[in-house]
Amino acid sequence: MTSDEGVAKGISVPYRARFDECGANGLVRSSALLRYAQDLAWLHSERLGFGREWYLERELAWVVRAAELAILAPLPLGNTITLHTRITGVRRVWARRRTEGFLDDGTLALWGHTDWVITDTIRGAPGRVPTEFQTAFDVPPGTFDPGRVQLGETPAGAARYASGVRPQDVDPMGHVNNAAYLDYLEEALLAAGPQAAALTGAIPRRIRLEYAAPAMPGATLAAATWAIDAGQAWRLADQTGRELARATVTLE
Repeated sequence: MTSDEGVAKGISVPYRARFDECGANGLVRSSALLRYAQDLAWLHSERLGFGREWYLERELAWVVRAAELAILAPLPLGNTITLHTRITGVRRVWARRRTEGFLDDGTLALWGHTDWVITDTIRGAPGRVPTEFQTAFDVPPGTFDPGRVQLGETPAGAARYASGVRPQDVDPMGHVNNAAYLDYLEEALLAAGPQAAALTGAIPRRIRLEYAAPAMPGATLAAATWAIDAGQAWRLADQTGRELARATVTLE
């Protein structure tokens, strides 16, 4: 197990915006930014000795339950963003990561929180954060309130959009990757009309997302979007009506 105090407090890695990660406006998609943050989280974990084999041996895995992403500046194709990640809080089964992204001139381009739950892969239920985890990652004292997205009933006039889980959405854990839900969200916004579609490229914008249940490979997806103060609300369900995720996208 590595005991590098600097790494324990967090790491920074540059990411170059690739062609396939950008939309028609030439800017990196929200889902790609979340994928950068996810990749960086794994790099941080591996550098402290918590690689995939470590988790496999203990039959544990992290599952994202909530994410918040504030996009403050555009990241065009070919430009580089340097992301920094660190653990900012731990509860019995939860851990929160803070990620910040800076452009070459030092501009803060994004910040985000990702709330993870440690899961017992045999029982399929929450486990307990390993005791060595909190020490190795130099977690500050205190706790945090897990992210929640509170939505009322879906309005009768909400815009509806049908899609499905694609094979490329499924990650090595066998379920839909958390970043893919941002693609589902933005597809629904683009289909909901000009006002909602404009939010997919608005700067600044903030996305708050809560994962209610995992989408299964091959599932049919039903999205609903509707206007709220300063933005749009979104709810995603599968063909059985089971709620999978909910989110808000706002101009802030």
